[in-house]
Amino acid sequence: MKRLKTLTTLLFCAAFLFSAAMLSGCSDPAAGFGQPETDSSAAADGGTESAGSVSNEGYLRVHFIDVGQGDSILIQAGEQAMLVDAGTNESGSVVTEYLRSLNITKLDYLIGTHPHEDHIGGLDDVIHSFEIGTVIMPDVSHTTQTYEDVLDALLEKNLTVTAPHPGDSYSIGDASFTVLSPSAEIAEQAAENDDLNNLSVGIRLVYGSNAFVLCGDAESDSEEAMVESGLDLKADVLKAGHHGSSTSTSDAFLAAVDPDYAVISCGKDNSYGHPHQETMDKLNAADISIFRTDEQGTVVAVSDGSSITWSSAPDTEGVSGSEASPDQQTDEDLTGQTTSYVLNQNTMKFHTPDCSSVAQMKEENRVYFEGTREEIMEMGYTPCGQCEP
Repeated sequence: MKRLKTLTTLLFCAAFLFSAAMLSGCSDPAAGFGQPETDSSAAADGGTESAGSVSNEGYLRVHFIDVGQGDSILIQAGEQAMLVDAGTNESGSVVTEYLRSLNITKLDYLIGTHPHEDHIGGLDDVIHSFEIGTVIMPDVSHTTQTYEDVLDALLEKNLTVTAPHPGDSYSIGDASFTVLSPSAEIAEQAAENDDLNNLSVGIRLVYGSNAFVLCGDAESDSEEAMVESGLDLKADVLKAGHHGSSTSTSDAFLAAVDPDYAVISCGKDNSYGHPHQETMDKLNAADISIFRTDEQGTVVAVSDGSSITWSSAPDTEGVSGSEASPDQQTDEDLTGQTTSYVLNQNTMKFHTPDCSSVAQMKEENRVYFEGTREEIMEMGYTPCGQCEP
């Protein structure tokens, strides 16, 4: 017979084990993390810069990891890191390997938005593999083996769990995040109805003037509660709820967040039909640029506190309208006008999308940027001598 566990029991047990460890003088050493190896493409760029490590200082990096039909989001701010969900049971190794590729050894925060397998399936692998700081999960009784595996992993590492309370704020590097959901009323209703989606922990992540709203699988009831809470929901980036399902991204919530970008995390040709056309129509009607992990793989957003650049260009499927291509425009036309460029974060050069140097860049150094030439140069980038953007 399966054991029934609750986070309340977990908190009690972990507190007891922690007290025993303290009495015996045991403690875990803090560990930081490094940066991924970068490429040396100076020759291709026509320059002489030497390769160096990409630093997180001065930047917030949000990685929407491709875990198929699931969610996993890595956040890096300075020397700190946070993971929100870890995909399915099969995705555990994908997520841990991705974090290791970035030389991450510690997660200062770990959020399990709700107990569905496509969100917490890989959490036990993550807990076993890395030093973990604060763990945030909703307090809920659930009997699946996946959920029990996560609770067992937390107990084995003597980790306590912090329950989410809307309005609570936490710092991560020079960034911060505020809990948006679930409200007490929604959590009570969701627990009674076994509605795990609306138990989802939602947060608003802020760095400088940029913000991201990430709310797991929260559906319209929880979204309505967030709107009515009076908490600030405005953000540049919305992680579309429930993989782009029509049960989320309600009209009032979308209007309150008012994003410029939306990210949909889902599996290619998934059996749920995610993202639903209704959601895509809403986003397109609001002129929101869309990124999809099923179409583009892992997507990384980089904020310098005032603007956001992306590791890939937005998905254009279903978006109408056309623009003149760069080679149809004169230099005078391009002055002060928005167009597409590819930035190399390693060499600090910028290129036209069809430049041969782009294909030689490492993926982690490549950033697609929509803006003016002047804006890019103000960010410290210089034009490629080969394609002369």
